[in-house]
Amino acid sequence: MKPIRLLSRPLPLLLTAALGIATPLMAAATDAAAPHVVVTWTNPAKFTDVRYDTSLSRQDPEQWLGELARYLQQRAEQRLPPGEHLDVTFTDIQRAGMYEPWRGPQWNDIRIVKDVYSPRIDLRFTLTGADGKVLEEGTRTLRDLAFLHRDLPLGGDPLRFEKRLLDDWLRREFAPAPRG
Repeated sequence: MKPIRLLSRPLPLLLTAALGIATPLMAAATDAAAPHVVVTWTNPAKFTDVRYDTSLSRQDPEQWLGELARYLQQRAEQRLPPGEHLDVTFTDIQRAGMYEPWRGPQWNDIRIVKDVYSPRIDLRFTLTGADGKVLEEGTRTLRDLAFLHRDLPLGGDPLRFEKRLLDDWLRREFAPAPRG
């Protein structure tokens, strides 16, 4: 009986060939798992909202920033065509309302929402296509001076005015993805 030869080529050559095939497959799998929208922020201690927060029980800005980032990521992913990627960085945020310590100690933790305390979000963004080329980039200052004169968004959500700013920006900046 003749012995069966399993390897007709040297082992290093087979490994090189196998890696050459596997690398594009692994890259495609990694690309498919990568988020289409990435939202980050700069140092929140320098944000206007944090610098002027006079409440006694200050909320950790990472909490509301994380919530805004998740919201923007979810909403933007619905609008982007397949293959496009959006990177957004919040550079400054002033949430709607302000604390008014002159009202007395019983008001220290109550955010007063008035026309003069409108929400503002400053951001940087880069939109890239499936080929990695930059399609659009820039900085934006989102502001709604008439935020109290529009329909109240999202019920009692404490970030409802900021989320509406983000929704308005997405509608203006990015056309909805075509549905097939």
